[in-house]
Amino acid sequence: MTTRRAVIAAGRQCLGTPFRHQGRQPGRGLDCVGVIAWIARDLGLSDYDVTNYSRLPQGRDIFRHLGKAGLAEIPMRSAQPGDILVMRFESDPQHLALLTDRGILHAYLSQGAVVEHGLDETWRARIVSAFQFPGID
Repeated sequence: MTTRRAVIAAGRQCLGTPFRHQGRQPGRGLDCVGVIAWIARDLGLSDYDVTNYSRLPQGRDIFRHLGKAGLAEIPMRSAQPGDILVMRFESDPQHLALLTDRGILHAYLSQGAVVEHGLDETWRARIVSAFQFPGID
């Protein structure tokens, strides 16, 4: 069984990777979906991926694709490090981040790279849902 620590360690291997929309290569270019897809693939948790999406997804597409990847939606109060947070900046959910023991890890366009930082009130207000990878403990 894959541990939450292994999920976070896999995510941290992506730190510093430049932001690239629909990117899927740590060290070369990742977006927020690419980080999560790479972790899942690297740890053998899921091989589902989709790359034909706009920079600002519409509606609930992000939820549908997380389900197809085998991730299960969980109550926010149950989210733990190693789980995935779905966020919105304006209207529709459009961003994914990995919850870590330090905050969140994500490919962040404004920073131009995969970063990890604290989860302050501004970031907490963006969270709309949480998901869990299949088969982690």
